[in-house]
Amino acid sequence: MSDLGEEHGHRVLRVRGKGGKVVLIPLPPAVARAIESAVDGRTDAPILRSTLGTRMDRHAATRRLKHLAATAGVRTPRMHPHMLRYAFVTPMLDAGVSLRDVQIAARHADLRTTMRYDRARDNLDRHPNYILAAYMASGT
Repeated sequence: MSDLGEEHGHRVLRVRGKGGKVVLIPLPPAVARAIESAVDGRTDAPILRSTLGTRMDRHAATRRLKHLAATAGVRTPRMHPHMLRYAFVTPMLDAGVSLRDVQIAARHADLRTTMRYDRARDNLDRHPNYILAAYMASGT
């Protein structure tokens, strides 16, 4: 709970990643509301808890995700939490967010890791030549 806070007018979550590196993740309003709902007025303890009320570990997260997927009728042979990362990164790339900004959001050290998520990298409609041509034609 102590990892939730405010920073420069943004609701944020402090996350400790690989190597103990701490980053602030801004929470869009809908996500902040969902977290507030999960917290349910508690002032201490973990934000996400297992069914036993303890801190959710990766195994509990996998079980919870499989249960939620089954309840929603999603049938995937190997449902696992990393699929949520894919569901976070891929739509950003599809929406046209720059590869560098997606790399930062995903906290990938190497841009090549982020590029593996880009399903549309062979889409000629998104080729940079068109962006450059439009920029040059606009006279700016």
